[in-house]
Amino acid sequence: MRTVGFGHCLFALAIASLAILNLNFHDFAPMWDSIPAGIPWREAWVRGFALLLFAASVGLCFSRTAIPSALTIGAYLTIWAMTAVPPIVSKPLSIGSWYGLCEALTLLAGTCILYTALRWLSRDSSLPTVGESAVRAAQVIFGVTCIFYGISHFAYSEYTASMVPAWLPSRLAFAYFTGLCYIAAGIGIILWILPRLAATLVAIMMSLFGLLVWVPSFFAHPKPAWATPPQNQWSELEVNLLLAAAAWIVADSLRGHPWGSDPLHVARFRRERTSTRALRSPPRARPRGHRALHL
Repeated sequence: MRTVGFGHCLFALAIASLAILNLNFHDFAPMWDSIPAGIPWREAWVRGFALLLFAASVGLCFSRTAIPSALTIGAYLTIWAMTAVPPIVSKPLSIGSWYGLCEALTLLAGTCILYTALRWLSRDSSLPTVGESAVRAAQVIFGVTCIFYGISHFAYSEYTASMVPAWLPSRLAFAYFTGLCYIAAGIGIILWILPRLAATLVAIMMSLFGLLVWVPSFFAHPKPAWATPPQNQWSELEVNLLLAAAAWIVADSLRGHPWGSDPLHVARFRRERTSTRALRSPPRARPRGHRALHL
């Protein structure tokens, strides 16, 4: 099938690896203990969800199953977001309590944009439709979560600095710098200030974080404290892969926009895009009994 972009391919790979992680650790990744251990047939639920996610990851690669697969993944991510609410209720002023929810919202934003792009490529009118307003809302949510990630770099600066590769100078400065980059990118995406550049740089930064921090941690001896136990190590690598995929989906959604933020250029682009879609869309039949509002 025609892929929406690089983020589409990476997201399918990330979801497949999430399913494998569930099967390997016999648990719901990355929610883990958030799902009560005493629920009936918990092991069966874990295997069932894992197989469903793996099927959805494969389904993203085929035209006929891509949209239902995106909806299935969105349902799993919604459960993830729901399990992240109790820590917020118990400690609403703790930044760490909000981390799980923000990660889930980042992924839901990417899934929403991916679903919308797939829906635009599909001619199946029986599926739920979403418009550009939904895509814009998802981009704003993504921007808000980026700001949160940036704030967390300052709130947990020492912890973040400990994860910076030792061969880089001024590790604490790098922690602050990446935090500022997240905040600046989030503001740019929300306020439409160089949004394409901001989303692309965030996607690159998230990808590099996985390649330079989490992947080398598997070869470190002894392993750093933040990379233990193995379940946490694999889970964090998986979450990083998912977040990077979502970031690339957001960047892909802006690739038709200019790199700059010239208001006239952006307005002209939007008019041309709307006109193109109007030409591509077949006229809708007017139902019987319909009366125009102006009559």
